[in-house]
Amino acid sequence: MKFRPLHDRVVVRRKEQEEKTAGGIIIPGTAQDKPQEGEILAVGLGHMKKSGEVRPLDVKVGDTVLFTKWSGTEVSIDGEDLMIMKESDIMGILAA
Repeated sequence: MKFRPLHDRVVVRRKEQEEKTAGGIIIPGTAQDKPQEGEILAVGLGHMKKSGEVRPLDVKVGDTVLFTKWSGTEVSIDGEDLMIMKESDIMGILAA
C-alpha cells in the first residue's frame, strides 16, 4: 500500500466477521455487527502538541487493536475496504 495517514491517524483493516455463534447458529449477513477489531496497516507520524513537538503514536504497523463502534471513516484503497481513524478512537492493543 502506498498511503501514509497524516498526524495521529491510522489505517486499519477490520477483522473478518464470524458467521456462526459458539453454539453453531448461522447468523445472516444483515444481522451481523461489524467487528470492532482490526490490524494496523499504516500510521501517521504522531500527534502535534501545542509546543510544536510531535508525540509518536502508541500503536505500530501489525498491532491488533480494538476500536469504538462508530469510529473512523471507511475508504477503499487499492480495491480493499479499510478504515482511517484517529489514534484516540482506538481503545487498546490486543496482546498475542
